[in-house]
Amino acid sequence: MSDIDIVQLISDMKSAASQIIGKDVSQIRGFAEEQLQAIARQADFVAAGVAEGSIDESLRDFFLDSIQEMVRSFVNTLAGLITITIEKVWNAIVGVIWAAINKATGLSLIVP
Repeated sequence: MSDIDIVQLISDMKSAASQIIGKDVSQIRGFAEEQLQAIARQADFVAAGVAEGSIDESLRDFFLDSIQEMVRSFVNTLAGLITITIEKVWNAIVGVIWAAINKATGLSLIVP
């Protein structure tokens, strides 16, 4: 049996992951809120223009394509941010595990 306290190690891993997720999720939320507001304002602008007749069919299609591109960019950026957050969580948990092994064995493992 090693000197690793399993209960403490689990707690430390959860804490490391929670710190990363809590910080990154708030950043993602802020980004998402701003982007969704911009997309909603654009949709409202198009709807109002079509309803009052200032936006004709070709211009409407142009604006709708623009909204689709805004949504595509938003989703792609969001996916990237989530991927980065997952990698940060992985690094944090592996760091905690390696530190526990180092402490219990006297080794100097380098976190991959």
